[in-house]
Amino acid sequence: MIEASSLTKRYGSLRALDKVSFEVHRGEVVGFLGPNGAGKSTTMRILTCFLSASAGTARVHGYDVFDDPLDVRRKLGYLPQRAPLYGEMNVWEYLSFVADMRGLDHSLFKKRMKGIVEVCGLAQVLGKDIGTLSHGYRQRVGLGQALVHDPPILILDEPTSDLDPNEKAEVIRYIKEIGKERTILLSTHNLSEVEAACARAIVVSKGRVVADGPLDDIRAKSGKVRYVITVHEKKVFEGGDGYRSGARKPPTAQEVQEALSGLPGVTSVTELPTGDSAHSFQLLGALGGDIRPELFQLVVQKGWLLLEMRRDSQSLEDVFKALTRGDERKDRGRKLITDDLDDEDEASAAADDEDEEDEDDDSAGDEAKDGRDGDEDEGAEEEAPAKKKG
Repeated sequence: MIEASSLTKRYGSLRALDKVSFEVHRGEVVGFLGPNGAGKSTTMRILTCFLSASAGTARVHGYDVFDDPLDVRRKLGYLPQRAPLYGEMNVWEYLSFVADMRGLDHSLFKKRMKGIVEVCGLAQVLGKDIGTLSHGYRQRVGLGQALVHDPPILILDEPTSDLDPNEKAEVIRYIKEIGKERTILLSTHNLSEVEAACARAIVVSKGRVVADGPLDDIRAKSGKVRYVITVHEKKVFEGGDGYRSGARKPPTAQEVQEALSGLPGVTSVTELPTGDSAHSFQLLGALGGDIRPELFQLVVQKGWLLLEMRRDSQSLEDVFKALTRGDERKDRGRKLITDDLDDEDEASAAADDEDEEDEDDDSAGDEAKDGRDGDEDEGAEEEAPAKKKG
């Protein structure tokens, strides 16, 4: 449904995209992840025909984004980070306006609206002006405009940005509902949203794809397994008469961390925050091993009260940080450059127009000055003979 092959976008010496390649198949909901300035929005603007690439190819639903942009747009529903809404229109008027632009007749639009209103939760605001709606409802309206023409593919660029937790949960629920019948490419910074809505993710960093696959496979890219162990900071095990508070000197966080670090197969130990009377630590071990038996034996030997022990793949957030780690200053500069260059052509054109106007003004002023100078010269020439004659 979506195919990008060696997409490259250059802004002078800066490569916003560097040979980005991936595919999205029918029925997939794919998370498109990356830090600020990584090239996510640039890629989406190329796929939606708002921006041309410097090199490479891209096809959407079989159509080339460079050769067949109108056919691509007919197959796409696009929600940019800031939805193109008109605050003076009410919701029904705006969606009807979008349907007119899409070439839908009124009867088909009314039929489509039944599903859109239900899926996007717009029933209570159809007659309200968009400018009076909360940001969450405006995002729902943005989703509605992307669905008006019933496209098989949706591209959503950070649809939950600036939403409160309740609004984010609602929008993600709508996306999951919509994704049952469509192919969706979802850009977001919130990794929990990806885990909730997507089975696969594409991670980009500095304009390149650094990971692509099911979430479990991406978590396994670190080659490590994550363990979490929590012990009580006061109670210790004393034997037959059970647990006693203060019967033995309770362990300190440093003692627990040093003991865990000494186990074979443990590569790192990090203390985790906890609001309880407990010491909690995250351990990393080799992917192929399992150190839980050794952990349990250590707890028994020390007489600690074990509150929790679990083993899982390294968190998606940890893997994301490892994959996209780099010079933050360069990333910030990269984002500023790519953001500024989005409007570079318009700014350049405006500057050229101003230069032309200035040149015209200058030339007009020079001509007027020349005219005045000429008149003065002529007057002087006429006056000179008169004086000489006199």
